[in-house]
Amino acid sequence: MRFMMLMIPLGYESAPPDVQLDPERVAAMMRYNEALKDAGVLITLEGLHPPSMGARVSFAGGKPVVTDGPFAEAKEVLGGYWMIEVASRNEAIAWAKQCPASENEIIEIRQVQEMADFSEEVQQAAAGFSELPHAGRA
Repeated sequence: MRFMMLMIPLGYESAPPDVQLDPERVAAMMRYNEALKDAGVLITLEGLHPPSMGARVSFAGGKPVVTDGPFAEAKEVLGGYWMIEVASRNEAIAWAKQCPASENEIIEIRQVQEMADFSEEVQQAAAGFSELPHAGRA
């Protein structure tokens, strides 16, 4: 089973574009990432720039509307993510509990949907999707 572990650093929604990282925290996080890799569960990971460098595209009224960050209405935003492949939700939680996160960080764990999770009708509607790189792995 694949799971996304979504890092939510509280206060990141208002971080400036040039946010500075603590080298000691980065080193601790790299050791954690290496443990995920060595265990053979890490698929990919990425860190994200602050929302002040991002944009949102909304579709209210049926037309795309672009809003540049930061997003004043946001209460929580993503700071990065890991994609892991483990045997169960409990194993994903166990990995998240080992993360050297600070007191103001939350990790949300979400299972990735697989094509096999959907009805035959939905699978037919998505025909060809599983041929895209990294899409619809079962």
